Amino acid sequence: MPMNAVHRRLCRSDSWAQRMRAQVLPWAMRDVPLDGRRVLELGPGYGITSTWLLEQGAQLTAVEVDPDLARALREQFGERIDVREGDGAQLPFDDGSFDVVVCYTMLHHVPSPAQQDRLFGEAARVLGSGGTFAGSDSRLSLRFRLLHIGDTMVPVDPDLLPERLRAAGFRDAKTSLGGRSYRFRATR
Repeated sequence: MPMNAVHRRLCRSDSWAQRMRAQVLPWAMRDVPLDGRRVLELGPGYGITSTWLLEQGAQLTAVEVDPDLARALREQFGERIDVREGDGAQLPFDDGSFDVVVCYTMLHHVPSPAQQDRLFGEAARVLGSGGTFAGSDSRLSLRFRLLHIGDTMVPVDPDLLPERLRAAGFRDAKTSLGGRSYRFRATR
């Protein structure tokens, strides 16, 4: 189910971009080397996070499930990002293709816990040994629920996420809370 109009407007807004760039991304990616690394971004949406990743020196590939957003990303970034239309739970890459896999504020849009777990398994599969899976998502709240009226919204419990990531093949999986968000990190 696509995002509702209010949600789409928020995700394209300057205020959202500023919050992501100034707060969420630096916090979520603290101590994750990106410069020169092969990075796969799952669910880049409107490309706000993709721009930041490029600025950090990532060699970026992105997988976006929405065909219109994938097309817009190709137009926006051209050759700077290898944009693929597809599902993060069925990635079209060989094992060990990436150094880092990231996703930001999108896990709750994956339509079921089973599909989220398949996405985690695919992230583990395409990471090389010692690779990092990192990102952030929103914590459940009334505001979060209201924003998602008419959207797909399957929140991921940050307390249970490390166990789910370990079951998918990661080690050293952890989460930490920060305001309305949480970040996660796991090593392959």
